Amino acid sequence: MRELRWAALGVVVAVAAFCAVPAVSATFPAGCSASAKSVFKSCKEGVRADYWLAIGKCQNLANQGDRRRCTQDAIEAQVEAGEECGDQYEARLNVCRDLGEAPYEPRIRPTDFVSVIDNPFLPFVPGTTWIYEGETEDGMERVVVEATRDTREILGVPCTVVRDRVYLDGALVEDTLDYFAQDSQGNVWYFGELSYELEDGVIVNLEGSWEAGLDGAHPGIVMPANPAVGDLYRQEFLLGEAEDIGEIVSLDEAVTVPFGSFTGCRQTSDTLPISPDELEYKYYASGVGLLLEVNPEDGSRIELISMTR
Repeated sequence: MRELRWAALGVVVAVAAFCAVPAVSATFPAGCSASAKSVFKSCKEGVRADYWLAIGKCQNLANQGDRRRCTQDAIEAQVEAGEECGDQYEARLNVCRDLGEAPYEPRIRPTDFVSVIDNPFLPFVPGTTWIYEGETEDGMERVVVEATRDTREILGVPCTVVRDRVYLDGALVEDTLDYFAQDSQGNVWYFGELSYELEDGVIVNLEGSWEAGLDGAHPGIVMPANPAVGDLYRQEFLLGEAEDIGEIVSLDEAVTVPFGSFTGCRQTSDTLPISPDELEYKYYASGVGLLLEVNPEDGSRIELISMTR
């Protein structure tokens, strides 16, 4: 019995050693690059864990040929996922280089915000609905955006709830509630979203959902009040989930969509360190808001076809 106790104690000690974490008094460097490096390490550890889980499943296959193929697939998946971790790390370091090393932690004071969103390039006036359509590689996409009369208080700021529904070939595939607020200078801030992904009318996940003030998330600016060409800004911030970066490309574009032709439009370039290969151009018109989204890789366009108040 005593030997069994000592054996059990040995297991406990081994587990404790394996799960050891730094002492509470341990300090870590602060800043953008340091944060990016830690996320990179987390990504690599996740790849490693997924690899060994896959190998374990392979080892449970009775047929030797199946085990061999399964193992090869696991190795290839590990390599691909590892490369993606590296690409994300490089993209985050580029953001740190462009925006600076200071930790991203904007100070939000409710008294700095106003009750309406009337920035002319993103006027979320309650009761307004925008409808967009475009052919994508997945099929015909239709997006219905509605500025509702509902509000949600986040970090003490009453945010306008904007509902965004995405249909693919007529089927609802995403239903999202976005939370926006405007400060007294005219900048429109993004405070979070609750996103439902659907398949055959059934909610399958809430990926991409986040809310400022929870789990290290912070709001970002989606439409600056007085931008200049070359300005970069965080649109949202939750490491590993919401890291969109916006850049002002032009302040005087001419754009034609089914809803009409417009001049003096703003063009932005939106990137996401989580998906470094993704790039999207967006165009905004004064008094209307978002007119057009363009994927420069395949040329697909999501265009405004109607706007009703």
